Amino acid sequence: MRMIQRTNISKQKIILIRLISVLLSLMTASLFLQFMGHHPLEVFASLAIGAFGSAYRLRETLTTSIPLVVTSIGIMIAFKMKFWNIGGEGQILMGAFAASYIALNYSELPKPLLLTLMFFAGFLGGGMWALIPALLKVHLGTNETIITLMLNYVAIKWVTYLQYGPWKDPNGMGFPQIATFEPNAILPKVFGVHIGWIIAIFIVLAISFLLAKTKKGFEISVIGESIDTARYAGMNVKHVIVAAIILSGGICGIVGMMEASGVNRTLSSNVSSGYGFTAIITTWLSGLKASIIIPVSILFAGLIKGGSFIQTAYGIPQSASDVLQALILFFIIGSEFFVQYRLVPSTSKEEL
Repeated sequence: MRMIQRTNISKQKIILIRLISVLLSLMTASLFLQFMGHHPLEVFASLAIGAFGSAYRLRETLTTSIPLVVTSIGIMIAFKMKFWNIGGEGQILMGAFAASYIALNYSELPKPLLLTLMFFAGFLGGGMWALIPALLKVHLGTNETIITLMLNYVAIKWVTYLQYGPWKDPNGMGFPQIATFEPNAILPKVFGVHIGWIIAIFIVLAISFLLAKTKKGFEISVIGESIDTARYAGMNVKHVIVAAIILSGGICGIVGMMEASGVNRTLSSNVSSGYGFTAIITTWLSGLKASIIIPVSILFAGLIKGGSFIQTAYGIPQSASDVLQALILFFIIGSEFFVQYRLVPSTSKEEL
């Protein structure tokens, strides 16, 4: 057998491949649940109920989907250029750090002004953290995958140091925690969910416009297709890469601001909650399309929340819940291979 890249594939065939992958994932997950002694249909129904079965659960799912949407948008910009930004986790943390500095030191400012400053500080913190691998890439040709991944751990250690050291709350009764934000630094809620969901929609619309309707978006697409073509067309490739990666990291930094202000109400080393890594999956599942990121992120957040619910409802351990989620993701992500390639016998050109 050998692989051949598909050149023209209809939307109907793409949908069929993905539907088959979903069915196979559910069948495999059903066997796993049957082996554990649970009725698969009941567990799947509980999974949906745990994510969307009440107003409270729906709000919790939407709250989880907000950072996934925004982080996915940030990562998507980098991926469009084939700059493999695996550093969303660190960029979220550094955005939270910068926003928290404003929140903790200027809490006397009026709420609209303070939140605005925190927003831009979060963008700047994440953008400047992403600037490091961008400069190393364009000037030294380093591997951005390794650099961005390693910077995640530097960011975690930095925030941990602040949490246990200079920023430790003296009124925390000895616990290693940073002081809770004042009310002025807390994001307001709209329909029971912090206002970050409105910010997320605005960011999706703005980046969709940037990539589809502006010169800079066109340059990002061309560089992603071929750097040589971009250079031949007279584009300043280094400038575009650096600017786009600052934007990518900055958007991830905004997530840090929203999570620190709207959810945690303080800064801690787990403020990112793994969203930087999870968003890599949702970005790929969306096909690098900004408009698809929202439903994909909501469904993925539902999978996370539903997985937590069935642990309690059926006594399923955390590890088994993780396996169940992984099986579903394995098949769905694996379907992308068959969208991009087809298998043919090594002695024939006929498609299997």
